[in-house]
Amino acid sequence: MLTPRSENPGLAAGLILMATAFIAGSITMAKLLGSGALGPALHPLQVSQGRFMWALALFATAALIRWPAFGRVHWRLHIGRSSFGWGGVTLMFAAVAYIPMADATAISFLNPVFAMALAIPLLGERVGPVRWTAALIALVGAMVLLRPTPASFQPAALLALGAAAVIGMELVFIKKLTGREAPFQILLINNGIGLAIATAAVVPVWQMPHSLAQWGGLAGVGILMACAQICFLNGMARAEASFVAPFSYATLVFAAFYDFVLFDVVPDWVTWFGAAIILGGALMLALREAQLRRRVTT
Repeated sequence: MLTPRSENPGLAAGLILMATAFIAGSITMAKLLGSGALGPALHPLQVSQGRFMWALALFATAALIRWPAFGRVHWRLHIGRSSFGWGGVTLMFAAVAYIPMADATAISFLNPVFAMALAIPLLGERVGPVRWTAALIALVGAMVLLRPTPASFQPAALLALGAAAVIGMELVFIKKLTGREAPFQILLINNGIGLAIATAAVVPVWQMPHSLAQWGGLAGVGILMACAQICFLNGMARAEASFVAPFSYATLVFAAFYDFVLFDVVPDWVTWFGAAIILGGALMLALREAQLRRRVTT
């Protein structure tokens, strides 16, 4: 399910686009649950727990069917990655309950910028002027989306900004893990630890879902995210990162579309302008990272 494949750029692009549709769908389910559209609003901590519970159920079922071989487990890296992953997901689910999904999604694209900055002290990486320029461009876009004026400032947008920062830290742990363990092993353990953290955190605010729609929404959050992870990893295995990176930003398009269809939210020009700036900086950073990886390989 998650094994290296021969290069196939066309299939890779299709898989990445499917992953973005699934990610946007998962975020949409979280918004439906957190905004009260499916019944009394559920706390972001409970939505986050549902995401890990159902994703783990899917991966555990696959493991029982395939019985994959597992290697050495780096528990400290897994705990760090899962902790920051849970925190980022929870903040993102909280953000979309209050602001348009297009805004929250665009701000979340800052996570590679935060990962780059954190990699300097934690991984000892050197960052040149091109990457710093890309980071500054993306941060300008974030300031546009935050709308920093008294009349238009969105406090909940800070939740999305926090999610990007926390997920950036998660990416640092992912960098350390991917060269040491198989992708499926990482996903299975990540969702298991994430569920344990989410379950402990949700105890004070947990409430019984009030309808089958809410149960279905919780299942949808986790299963759609698991499907996104499967598509994304298989897509990355079939083409270079510099090729697939632009397709991953289609999440913004799907999020805006779902927001319009389900919540009648039309992104304004500020959203598109700020998103375009962030995407430009993030794409510039992704291309630079790919160039540096090619140099190292050579």
